Amino acid sequence: MNFKMTHSNINVSNLTESIAFYRKALGLEEVRRINGDGFTIVYLGDGQGSHLLELTELADHPHKYDLGENEIHLAFETEDFDGALALHREMGCVCFENPQMGIYFVEDPDGYWLEVLPQKA
Repeated sequence: MNFKMTHSNINVSNLTESIAFYRKALGLEEVRRINGDGFTIVYLGDGQGSHLLELTELADHPHKYDLGENEIHLAFETEDFDGALALHREMGCVCFENPQMGIYFVEDPDGYWLEVLPQKA
């Protein structure tokens, strides 16, 4: 039995704001949208791989989620690490840098941390 990972989901409080953030910060674009009764789901992709980021907005939950001590994060690789770091510093979304490991994290509008690392040689 084989399994293929298809997407990762996070719930967001403001879909429009989140889509704009992921587009500007990470170059993700909307691939598909599902409008349901009380919810909207938008799938974002990088145009390179098949794995998608699913953003879910629930109409009856318009405030940010309590993330508690949730240490789960998504990671993104870039060929222009220095350029990405400069963009994210300009956006004011860098929340943690670890120069020893050569990585940093940005925080999305809902408080989710996203790891950015250089492309593997």
